[in-house]
Amino acid sequence: MSMSFAVFLAVIVISALYAVVIYNGLVQLKHNVAKAWANIDVLLKQRHDELPKLVEVCRQYKQFEQETLARVTEARARVASAREQHDVAALGAAEGMLRSGLGQIFAVAEAYPELRANEHFMQLQSRITALENAIADRREWYNEAVNVHNVRIEQFPDLLVARLFQFPSQPLLEFATAEKADVDLKALFNA
Repeated sequence: MSMSFAVFLAVIVISALYAVVIYNGLVQLKHNVAKAWANIDVLLKQRHDELPKLVEVCRQYKQFEQETLARVTEARARVASAREQHDVAALGAAEGMLRSGLGQIFAVAEAYPELRANEHFMQLQSRITALENAIADRREWYNEAVNVHNVRIEQFPDLLVARLFQFPSQPLLEFATAEKADVDLKALFNA
């Protein structure tokens, strides 16, 4: 075996091992994105299960604003649909609609002292608020996992392995402009 053949063989082996290391890293990132999505999905399901209870408690107060309850119910259905289809773009839009509706429910509830005194309503409000905070944390984690994944599949030499094995870029979970804007507290309490 000649020296040049040994060098050529060593370069091939080292290149193959390096490609395996890159591939395994990309697989890890792909699974991190899936895990982050699954964490969001669990919290969305929990909130999905809690919202009908909140709407029902509010409905018991006959004068409670029915339009607000209808908006929350519609937004809940949109979130569920986007969640089931793993449609990140639709989920972002539906989440904005749902969060707006929940804010409206909590603001309108201020006008109903007997509702605010209802222990079940207060427990549901606390539970949903905690879920909202957890979802926001998981959204941040998901977007970070997606960002790391997308950067890696665009960097050289990972780009070569990513294209060879068809690692697609993943969408960020983005929010509607209205959800990013400051909350107009005066408008909420005058509703």
